[in-house]
Amino acid sequence: MKQYTSDKIYNVALAGHSEAGKTSLAEAMLFLTKATDRLGKIADGNTAMDFDPEEIKRKISVATAMAPVEWNDSKINVLDTPGRFGFVAGVVEAMFAADTAIVVLSGKNGVKVGTEKAVKAAKERNLPTLFVINGMCDEGVDFYGIIDELRDQFGSSVCPVIIPEVQGVSAKSYLNIIENKAYTYNGGKKAECAVPEILQVEDYKANLTEAVAESSEELMEKYFDAGELSGEDIKSGLKAAVMNGSVCPVICCDAVKLDAVDMLLDFITEFTPTPADIGSYMAKTEDGEDIELKIDDEEKNAAIIFKTVADPFVGKLSYIKVISGQISPAKEVFNMRLGEKMRITKVVTSRGKKQIDVDYIGSGDIGAIPKLSGAKTGDTLCSPHRKVIIDGATYPGTAFTMAIYPKKKGDEDKVAQGMAKLMDEDKTISFKSDPETKEMVVSGIGETHIDVIVSKLKAKYNVEVNLQVPKVAYREAIRKKVQVQGRHKKQSGGAGQFGDVWIEFEPCDAEGLEFGERVVGGSVPKNFFPAVEKGLLEAIKKGPLAGYPVVGLKATLYDGSYHPVDSNEMAFKMAAKIAYKNGMAVANPALLEPIGSLKASVPDNKTGDVMGEVNKRRGRILGMNPGEKGMQTVEAEVPMAEMHDFATYMRQTTHGRGYFTFDFVRYEDAPANVAQKVIASAKVEDDD
Repeated sequence: MKQYTSDKIYNVALAGHSEAGKTSLAEAMLFLTKATDRLGKIADGNTAMDFDPEEIKRKISVATAMAPVEWNDSKINVLDTPGRFGFVAGVVEAMFAADTAIVVLSGKNGVKVGTEKAVKAAKERNLPTLFVINGMCDEGVDFYGIIDELRDQFGSSVCPVIIPEVQGVSAKSYLNIIENKAYTYNGGKKAECAVPEILQVEDYKANLTEAVAESSEELMEKYFDAGELSGEDIKSGLKAAVMNGSVCPVICCDAVKLDAVDMLLDFITEFTPTPADIGSYMAKTEDGEDIELKIDDEEKNAAIIFKTVADPFVGKLSYIKVISGQISPAKEVFNMRLGEKMRITKVVTSRGKKQIDVDYIGSGDIGAIPKLSGAKTGDTLCSPHRKVIIDGATYPGTAFTMAIYPKKKGDEDKVAQGMAKLMDEDKTISFKSDPETKEMVVSGIGETHIDVIVSKLKAKYNVEVNLQVPKVAYREAIRKKVQVQGRHKKQSGGAGQFGDVWIEFEPCDAEGLEFGERVVGGSVPKNFFPAVEKGLLEAIKKGPLAGYPVVGLKATLYDGSYHPVDSNEMAFKMAAKIAYKNGMAVANPALLEPIGSLKASVPDNKTGDVMGEVNKRRGRILGMNPGEKGMQTVEAEVPMAEMHDFATYMRQTTHGRGYFTFDFVRYEDAPANVAQKVIASAKVEDDD
């Protein structure tokens, strides 16, 4: 593949609801441009874009794939994103690297939740947005109904530019309303035909004309004077209108039959922005000051790693978007996070899993660097002579957590190593070993996401695991002040051990232990005070009810006795533990459960359902506030033990529109029935 300058490069992300045909559209673009010699099919498992074994097995995309194609003496970097909500990391990465978002809709299903999420993701990046209605030859397609849906949802900026002439149940021809030319297709081969009479054409053209006229004062004056714009005027203003978002063009096609896909490619190269059109990119200096980076090959180099693939056989592949200058083995690069220069042995462009060697990756272009040791997604690579920091993408937080146990004893390290590599690939995965519950826990976006993680652990890193609902980190406390003795005496020949303490235990607001003393008369020498405190600090790690740590405990040493020969630190440490055991049993011990703060954004018509569910989960509704359009934010406090599968409930109830945050706030006394179950369960574990 030849090198292209930034005025001939188009970076586009295909996004949208699952099964809208994004991967099929990418495959059609690859085949039409002769980047591949066959039209890959998802059902056959032979697509260039869905090459991961998990994708072939499940017949869905689980990660963003990249492929460059050449068209009209230009390069189009196609980024094919997953449609399933659990794999949102791929959408985030693609939108970060892209300069245009192409939101793909199924001609049969129309606007779905994934459509809304894709548009929202594009808006967050201020990306120009195109809509592609795919599958125009499928039975039951309603192109014009979908246009009405799009306008209802996204406003008057939605402007059809390629529309179908429908005959029977599918498209007979495709009309370009800008050029007023129509075409038929047969196996991807195009033939001009007579312009069909389509009732909606004049309305669509008027909408497009008005939207384009609003993009510049000159065109607006022409429009007011003449009452219309010529085809050339529309063409001249359309690119600016697409760039500023006043026009969101709609193009129809059929990826499987290759109908009108060439018209989409033509539109991309004529009316969507290149990096040169964008011109510059904001970054930060080492001192945190803003700096403008020109998108120019002659500038000092600066790039950001937007995606990482970690393969146990091929090695790490770091995908980069070059902002300025060129990235090549001949150029020095400095990793700002690591604070060190990095050695680049070669650079490539990727077409699915195929890597194509190139001499360099130029400004505005996307490519990859193999085996860039130590580098991570989000790292800035720049010239050591102009050190800058480019802000990386922002990923959503995790929502679903499971405890992970290796099937084979002793494989804990293999699990941890495999998870570390998977986290390099997917920034929406979280993994940690919980020192309190002694569990390894993995968090992701949802059940399918976690399921894929488990499958990849087995396939890539040869470690099998089981999943369990994670344990809850309860706490214990006391509710009554008590005074107890702890006496430790041991005689076994020679020097013995003797320690005797009287300790007052009472509740307090401390996170753990608050220790004090009011010993008078030297009944316990001062040099043994630290031993008493140390004994108590060790003891409170295990409470009397279910073995959970004790919190909010004030212990005051106020009396005791000692032996001039047999008393030592160990004896007083043991005496303190005995006092703790004696005191906890009679101080009304209570089990505390963790409470979290829930903020759930839900569609207006689902607030009642969600509030009812929160009540079922023993939650307390605190209030409700208006959110973004058509949404309400329900605020509540809910026991964390009740929230394990709330992400699944939210997805099913709100059809994927809802989302939430949930953060720990405090501990509260667990209800008696809950406490009984937890205590009984702890006793069973102890018996085992």
